[in-house]
Amino acid sequence: MDMDSASSVVLQALTQATSQDTAVLKPAEEQLRQWETQPGFYSVLLNIFNNHTLDVNVRWLAVLYFKNGIDRYWRRVAPHALSEEEKTSLRAGLITNFNEPVNQIATQIAVLIAKVARLDCPRQWPELIPILLESVKGQDGLLQHRALLTFYHVTKTLASKRLAQDRRLFQDLASGIYSFACSLWSHHTDCFLQQVCARDEAAALNSLERTLLSLKVLRKLTVHGFQDPQQNMEVMGFLNAVFERLKQFLECCRQVGSESPCREKLEKTIILYTKVLLDFLEYHPCAFIPLIQRSLEFAVTYVFTPAGEGVTFERFIVQCMNLIKLIVKNDTYKPAKNIDESKPESLEAHKIKTAFFTHPTLTEIGRRLVSHYFLLTEEELAMWEEDPESFAVEETGGDSWKYSLRPCTEVLFLDIFHNYSQTLTPVLLDMVQNLQGPTNVEDPVQLLMKDAVYNAVGLAAYELFDNVDFDQWFKNQLLGELQVSHHRYKLIRRRVIWLIGQWISVKFKSDLRPLLYEVILSLMQDPDLVVRIETATTLKLTVDDFEFRTEQFLPYLESIFGLLFQLLQQVTECDTKMQVLHVISCVIERVNTQIRPYVGCLVQYLPLLWKQSEEHNMLRCAILTTLIHLVQGLGAESKNLYPFLLPVIQLSTDVSQPPHVYLLEDGLELWLVTLENSPAITPELLRIFQNMSALLELSSENLRTCFQIINAYLYLSATEFLQNYGESLCRSFCDLLKDITNEGQVQVLKVVEIALKVSPILGAHMFQPLLPAVFRGIVDGERYPVVMSTYLGIMGRVLLQNFSFFSSLLSQMASECNQEIDHLLGSMIEMWVDRMDNITQPERRKLSSLALLSLLPSDNSVIQDKFCGIINISVEALHDVMTEDPETATFKDCMLMIHFEEPKLSDEEEPPTEQDKRKKLLALEDPVHSVSLQQFVYEKLKAQQAMMGDQNFGVLMETVDTELVRQLQEFLQAL
Repeated sequence: MDMDSASSVVLQALTQATSQDTAVLKPAEEQLRQWETQPGFYSVLLNIFNNHTLDVNVRWLAVLYFKNGIDRYWRRVAPHALSEEEKTSLRAGLITNFNEPVNQIATQIAVLIAKVARLDCPRQWPELIPILLESVKGQDGLLQHRALLTFYHVTKTLASKRLAQDRRLFQDLASGIYSFACSLWSHHTDCFLQQVCARDEAAALNSLERTLLSLKVLRKLTVHGFQDPQQNMEVMGFLNAVFERLKQFLECCRQVGSESPCREKLEKTIILYTKVLLDFLEYHPCAFIPLIQRSLEFAVTYVFTPAGEGVTFERFIVQCMNLIKLIVKNDTYKPAKNIDESKPESLEAHKIKTAFFTHPTLTEIGRRLVSHYFLLTEEELAMWEEDPESFAVEETGGDSWKYSLRPCTEVLFLDIFHNYSQTLTPVLLDMVQNLQGPTNVEDPVQLLMKDAVYNAVGLAAYELFDNVDFDQWFKNQLLGELQVSHHRYKLIRRRVIWLIGQWISVKFKSDLRPLLYEVILSLMQDPDLVVRIETATTLKLTVDDFEFRTEQFLPYLESIFGLLFQLLQQVTECDTKMQVLHVISCVIERVNTQIRPYVGCLVQYLPLLWKQSEEHNMLRCAILTTLIHLVQGLGAESKNLYPFLLPVIQLSTDVSQPPHVYLLEDGLELWLVTLENSPAITPELLRIFQNMSALLELSSENLRTCFQIINAYLYLSATEFLQNYGESLCRSFCDLLKDITNEGQVQVLKVVEIALKVSPILGAHMFQPLLPAVFRGIVDGERYPVVMSTYLGIMGRVLLQNFSFFSSLLSQMASECNQEIDHLLGSMIEMWVDRMDNITQPERRKLSSLALLSLLPSDNSVIQDKFCGIINISVEALHDVMTEDPETATFKDCMLMIHFEEPKLSDEEEPPTEQDKRKKLLALEDPVHSVSLQQFVYEKLKAQQAMMGDQNFGVLMETVDTELVRQLQEFLQAL
C-alpha cells in the first residue's frame, strides 16, 4: 500500500463505515475487509488514530480494525501474516506518545498494545516496559495517566499467560519492577490522602485514578509474579500495608460523603484492596498464613462490631465476609485427621484460627449474622409488595454468594456453623427459644427477627439434626404459625413453609405427610403471591423426597394440582413460570398415570404458553420438561397431544433453527418418550425423522439419545420406517463409522441389530452396505470385545432368520476376498467359536448357538469339520439358559416366553410404556425366546444323524470331547 495515497482512501472508507446509512456502510465495511491483508494497511490505521484532529468515531473505528488485525495477522504462522518490518515499525509507532485525549480511545489503544505485548514482549519488544516506566515517571498529567493505563493492561495480559516459560518471564519482570510499582502506588496514595484532607476534590480524583491503576498493576504482580512470595519482604510488606491503607480509605468514605465525585472511585479502590487479599489467599494459601490474623481481625471488626458503622458499604461487607469464609473453609488450613500426618503450615494456620475464633467471638458473629444481616431490608420488603415475583425467585444460586449480600451472608453462616457447630448450636437454639409462640403482628421488629432466626434454622438443618425435634416443633409451634391469617404475618407463613421444605429430607416423619399436604393445600390459597410460590417450592421438595408415598398424596392431588395450574396462569414473569412448571413436572413425574384425570386444563394451556414464550428459550426448556413428564403420565393417551406436541419436537430438534441451541437436549428427550408411549405410527410422527440426518452429522453428546429414537421408530413401525428412511440412515451410519469411538461404533451396530431383529428381511436389505464390514470384522478377529460381540449378534440374526441373504453375502465376500466360499465360511465359524467368550449377554450366546446350529444338517465337509466347535458353543449356551426343575429333575429353557402377561405393579412402580409392550410382543416371535434351545439341538443332531447314517454320525460325534458329549446327553436325556 502506498502510504500517501492509501491514507486518504482508507480514511474515506472509515468515515463511510461510521455512517448510519447501510447503503454507504456495507460497501465501506467490505472494502476495509479486503484491505485487512494488504501490506501497510495497519500503518495507515496507526497514523489515522494517532491524528487527534480527525473525527473521534473514525479514530475509534481505526483502533478497532487495528486491534482485530492483531488477533488475525500478527502471529508469524497466521495466513497473510504481517511482515517483520511492518511489525517493527508499528511497535515503535504505538509507544512514541501517550497523549491520547479521548478516554475511550486511550483505553482501546492500551488494550491493543497489551495484545501485541502478549505475543512479542519481551523478546521482540524489549523496549516496551522501560519506555512505559519512563513515561509513568513524567510530570505531564495526561502522558503519565495514559502510560500508567497502558502499563496496567500490559501487566494484566502478561500475568494471564500460563505456560511455564511465560510465567518465568513474568516473574523476572515482576522482580525487576516491583519496587517501582510499590513506590508509584505509595506516592499516588499519599497524594490522594493529602488532597482529600485539603478538600481539593479535583486533584484528589486525578490522584485516585492513578492510585487505582497502580494498585491494579500491583495486584497482578503480587499474585502472579512470585513463586514463593512469602520470601520476598517487599511483597509481604505491601500486603501488610494493605490493611492500613484500607482503614485510611474507609475513613475517607466518611469524610467525602455519598455525594462526592470521588465516592464511586473510592469504593472501587477499597474493593480492589480486598481483591488483592482474596486473590493472594486463593493462589498462595501458605504464603497467606502470616496474614490470617490481621485479615480476620480486620474483617470481623468492620463487619461485626460498631467500628464499621457509617464507613462500610454493601460490596465491601460482602468482600470481608468472603475473606472470612475462605479462611474458615480453606483445606490448607485444616490439619489431617491424624495430627502426626499434618503439614506444619496447616497446624500453624489452624492454631491461628483456633486462637481467633474464641467462644465470645463466634457467639457475637453468629448472633450478628442472624439478628442483623439476616433481617429483611426495607428494599426487600418494598420489593415484596411492588414486585412479589422477583422477590420470590431472587437469584441466590451459582456464584451469587461472592457478590450479593444476602446469599453471601447465608453461605458464611453455613460455613461457620458447620465448622463451629458445637459453639453455635446453643446460640441459635437460645434465639429460637426466645421467639416461641405467635408473634405480635403489630411488632414488625419481632416479625423480622423471627423470620431471620427461622431462616438460620432452615439453613443449618443438617447440622441441627440431633438437637431439634422437628416433628414436635412442627406440630406444637409451626402449624399454629401457619394458621395466623393476618396480612403482616405473611412473612412468617412464607418463612415457615420454606423452613419445612429445608427439613423435609432431614427429619420429618412419614406419617406427618398428610398433615403437611393439608397445610400446602391451605397455603396454595393464601392471599399473598410470595407465600403461594414458596409453598409450591416446598411441595416440589416434598414430592422429590425419597420418603414420598404416592398413596398419601393422592387424596390431595386433584386440589393441589388445580391450584398449581392457577398459580402458573397467574404469574407473569418468565422465571416464576419456570419455577412453577418445575413443580408441576415433579408432581406429574411422581404420580405418573394417576395424573391423567387432572391434566385437561394444563394440556389446553401449554400451547398458549409456548406461543407466548417465543423469546424466552429457558421457559421453553421448562415447558419441554413438563411435556416429557406429561407424556410419560398420559402413556398412549398422549396421542391426543400430537397437534401441539409434534410441531414442538420438530422445532426443538431442527438444527437449522436458532432455538435448537437451547431446546435440543430436552427436545430429543421429548421425542423419545413420545415414541415410547405412542400407540401407533402416524404420518406426522414419521415425518419428524427428517431432522435426524443433520443431528447424526453433529456427532454431539446427544448421539446416544438419537440412537434410542431410531430404535424406538424400529420398534414402533419397522416396515414403514425402514421403507422411508432406511437408505438415508444407512448412509449416515456409513459416514459415522468412519470417525467414531469403539463405544460409538457399538451404538450404531446395535441399531442395525435391532433392525434385523424386528424385520430380518427388510433390515438386512436396508443395511446391506454395512454388513460386509461386519463379516470382515468377524473373520479378521476384531480385537475390541464389545464390538466383536455386536458383530456376532448381527451375523447371528442374518444367519438364523435370513439364510438366503447370508448365502449371497458369503458369495459376495468370497468374490471380494478372492477365496473359496467354503474356506471363508470355515474361517468365520472358527473365529466365532474362538471368540464366544467375548459375548456376555445370555440372549446373544443363545442366538449364536441357534445360528450355528441352523447350518445343520449339512453334508458340507467344512461345516462337518467345525462340528466340534458348534457343539461346544451349543453346550455352553445350554449351560447359560437351562434351569433345572427340582421337582421333576428335568431341564427347561428359561428364556422361553409362552404368552404375554400384563405385569402386576406396586403403587411405586411405573407402568410399562407402549414400547415395553411392543418389545414383549416382539420377543414372543424372536427365536431366542420362542425356540427351545434344548429341542433345537436335539432336532438338528437327529437330522444330521439321519443324513449321515448312524455309523458316520458316530464317527462325527467322536470328534467332540467326551466330557462335552456327557454334558450334552444330560441336557437332552428328557427328550
